[in-house]
Amino acid sequence: VQLQASGGGLVQAGDSLRLSCAASGRIFSSAVMAWFRQAPGKERESVALIRWGVGRTNYADSVKGRFTISKYGPDTMYLQMNSLKPEDTAVYFCARGTQWAFEANAYNYWGQGTLVTVSS
Repeated sequence: VQLQASGGGLVQAGDSLRLSCAASGRIFSSAVMAWFRQAPGKERESVALIRWGVGRTNYADSVKGRFTISKYGPDTMYLQMNSLKPEDTAVYFCARGTQWAFEANAYNYWGQGTLVTVSS
């Protein structure tokens, strides 16, 4: 399984951006897909999860109400990011696992990351 994240870029505070994650094959309904991010000098943190089959979602408190995780078709995941803040600056990764968990070690497959930079 390969995951490819894309859509990052340089934006200003308050702007929106949509990240995409494309899987090399069909994502099974039992899978948990997630977005993580890692800022310079900080640990990787989870941003949002989605249970693929039923579409159940969950978000980190820091992005609730601003970010939306969604799926499109059998193999694509999005992260719509609105009202971006400078503290959202990080490399964003998509990941696939089977556990409903915010911990990075619960995920087996990772994309290569896409950089999001939010200027003030």
